[in-house]
Amino acid sequence: MKINFYFKKFFIPLIVILIVFFIGFSIGRNSVLKNLSFSNNEESPAFDQNLFWQTWSLVKKNYVKQPVNDEDLFYGALKGLVMGIDDPYSVFLEPDLAKKFLDDMSGSFEGVGMEVGMKDGRVTVIAPLPDTPAFRAGIRPGDKIFAVDDKDISGLSLDEAVNLIRGEKGTPVVLTIWRDGETKTEDIEIIRDVIDVKSVSWELRGNNIAYLNITHFSEDTWPDFKDVAQVIVRAKPDGLVVDLRNNPGGYLDTAVNMAGYWLEQNVIVVSKNAREIEREYRSNGLGELKHIPTIILVNEGSASASEILAGALQDYKQATILGEKTFGKGSVQELESLSDGSALKLTVARWYTPLGRSIEEQGILPDIEVVLTDEDYVLNRDPQLDRALLILGGEPPKQEE
Repeated sequence: MKINFYFKKFFIPLIVILIVFFIGFSIGRNSVLKNLSFSNNEESPAFDQNLFWQTWSLVKKNYVKQPVNDEDLFYGALKGLVMGIDDPYSVFLEPDLAKKFLDDMSGSFEGVGMEVGMKDGRVTVIAPLPDTPAFRAGIRPGDKIFAVDDKDISGLSLDEAVNLIRGEKGTPVVLTIWRDGETKTEDIEIIRDVIDVKSVSWELRGNNIAYLNITHFSEDTWPDFKDVAQVIVRAKPDGLVVDLRNNPGGYLDTAVNMAGYWLEQNVIVVSKNAREIEREYRSNGLGELKHIPTIILVNEGSASASEILAGALQDYKQATILGEKTFGKGSVQELESLSDGSALKLTVARWYTPLGRSIEEQGILPDIEVVLTDEDYVLNRDPQLDRALLILGGEPPKQEE
């Protein structure tokens, strides 16, 4: 959902703009679509452009439920235009959806508190955010959502599905989910709430090991991380565990800036667009944490900016990656706000690690694989964190018998 993501501050300058230009929509909406033009210095498409207007006219005249709303048809046409490229992360957002989407990136909104993406054609939970309604209801990374309040969401865009899941504080929503290993779907009711999760926290564990948890990369993450990092440096720990599990990502520049605390001035990630033009994103740090042995925890809920940070530190051998394969969200979306408050979210490039490894679908493979099982989850055990603490010389917490 959801979902990875990365707008305004996050993305490279817009490469492709798919905008249908119209004039006087409120005065003469029907005449607008006759003027559709493909004047983008490319050859006109090899099909009859009049088909669009013919279809519009037939719907307006013959559809059984009259009158047909012009605005619904117009926005529907723009949605269909973007759907034509068959990319789950590219979508046209009507004004209300565009506003909600930008509100999500502020770090505070009303809903259930989880990030979703599209995987194998299904809306899939990337990660529930800690201490949110989704987390408390037992939603897990990898859960596939089949319906929302008994409404089948197959065929909906990711953002349309997210809009159904979100809602006012105190209202219920029922998600029909399917989980790997199960033989049938399960209905889970969640009571929506205000979602305002602090993204950075830390503590000092046994044997002087610092544990740093980063839940997502929102607007407050970078300033909070800088403050916490300085406290960790002054604490002089013998090791550092950075927990990026179930971190669905967020702003690119935050991940790049954070990497500078280990990698100083280095290439952190490379984007490559449709014309194979590459752009390097470099950190500009002082390497304050580079001398502290570091282990990064990841799982299938670690996506996008989390994968960028983990992949960079892995390529430079500045950290050991421990856990499970990450989500594999390595595409770049850019959000372009349009004149009426609507927006176009478009995939414009792919992410690659400094050594040229593609993040898309492949994800980041851990150096040390440690699986957290369903039994571990139920019994509140954390073998991944325990293993990291043991490697760094710390003492894992004792498990209850």
